[in-house]
Amino acid sequence: MGKPAAGELVLARVDAIGFHSGLQLASGRRRTLFVGDEIVVAYGNRYASSQFKSFVPESLGPCHLVAGGGIASRASSWHDRIAKGPTHITPIGMIADGKGRRINLQDFGLPWLEDLGGYRPTTIAVVGTAMDAGKTQTAAFLARGLIDAGLRVGYAKITGTGAGGDTWLLRDAGANPVFDFTDAGLATTYLASPQEVTRVLMTLVAHTARAGVDALVMEIADGVYQRETSALLSSVAFAQLTGGIVLAASDSMAASAGFHWLKQQSTPVLALSGVLTASPLQVEEATEVTGLPIFDREGLATAGNAMAILGQAQHHLESIVPGFAGFGNNNDPGKP
Repeated sequence: MGKPAAGELVLARVDAIGFHSGLQLASGRRRTLFVGDEIVVAYGNRYASSQFKSFVPESLGPCHLVAGGGIASRASSWHDRIAKGPTHITPIGMIADGKGRRINLQDFGLPWLEDLGGYRPTTIAVVGTAMDAGKTQTAAFLARGLIDAGLRVGYAKITGTGAGGDTWLLRDAGANPVFDFTDAGLATTYLASPQEVTRVLMTLVAHTARAGVDALVMEIADGVYQRETSALLSSVAFAQLTGGIVLAASDSMAASAGFHWLKQQSTPVLALSGVLTASPLQVEEATEVTGLPIFDREGLATAGNAMAILGQAQHHLESIVPGFAGFGNNNDPGKP
């Protein structure tokens, strides 16, 4: 049957339950797995410093379930805290269409777009120092603050591993539309080329812009040193589309390292947030070393703080993009 490819769908049998004991359904419910269950999942590579590093296998032999969103892969290493190791699965057969052609997630992706048209939302990127630094919480509460200020806010997650939790949280926060890289046809973005990731970025920003939002909160997975994240943050496309960065950090040392790495790029860091805000001492240290304002979740959800961050992002975009008007530009025919 040949080597599987990233994004292809496969019917597999659950052989042994490991770290992932459930599977996220499209409805949002977590379905508990039992040995012998048959599941449909997508092949993909995964890079998750707190969980698994894995690759699309070379054959259709036994492999692993490496993400609760449904990613089939062969795990090469995992975090020490995952005592059970990965859940083991055995492929039964590839999912094909009526002509026998293998079905890939790309078959259902949004049309590729690279032209933003006449209107561009003010875009803030939420970037992290590592996995589990608090990026998605930061994005959700920032979006909530902007919504409470009366703005229409979209969300797009550009890189990561396909799962529902992040997008569901942003929908709960009130963001609309909500997209991630799976909407652009990728099950995961680990080992995707810089060109592919840039296409995801442009496509999701363009589709969000066409929805007429005032602001876009954009999330980038993992930490700044991760392969795809580092390349994206250093790219011309990211610099041209993004007004500023909110850095989610786990502690003050991580905040310092991330801030100084990002200072070498073109997009300004506007504020800090994330796990470090749980510790007043970490906040004091990070404030002293970076000089940035630091907001916990409740602070981000405050309309005044959220609008101050957005205002800085808009000012930066106005300085680099000729004719950029940002939110409040209701005269543009491309914006509802």
